Amino acid sequence: MHDDCSALITGLRALAAFLEANPEVPVFMPRTVLHQFPKHGSDAEMCAQVDKVAALLGTEIDSHLSPYGHYSTGLDFGPVRYDYTAILGAARARHATDDSYRGCIDPVV
Repeated sequence: MHDDCSALITGLRALAAFLEANPEVPVFMPRTVLHQFPKHGSDAEMCAQVDKVAALLGTEIDSHLSPYGHYSTGLDFGPVRYDYTAILGAARARHATDDSYRGCIDPVV
């Protein structure tokens, strides 16, 4: 197991123990998602990484995100979800184009 994974597991266990020992600490999030992304590469390379993770999880690709340019899989653990998503090239380009106008328009109120 690599250092990042070990550190995450240690941190999650510490958080769970803390919350269990301190029930007065408010926790109002009905769902928590751990978002993970493959290393950038071609769409085919990133999709292959998602396919590999789907096989490890025993899950399928979530088709509901496909129209948005996301190739994703995930697994639920009660209210906690592990998501592994590739944001494909066209979606990244669309976002960059939309974001290129940020700060250029001063709306009149």
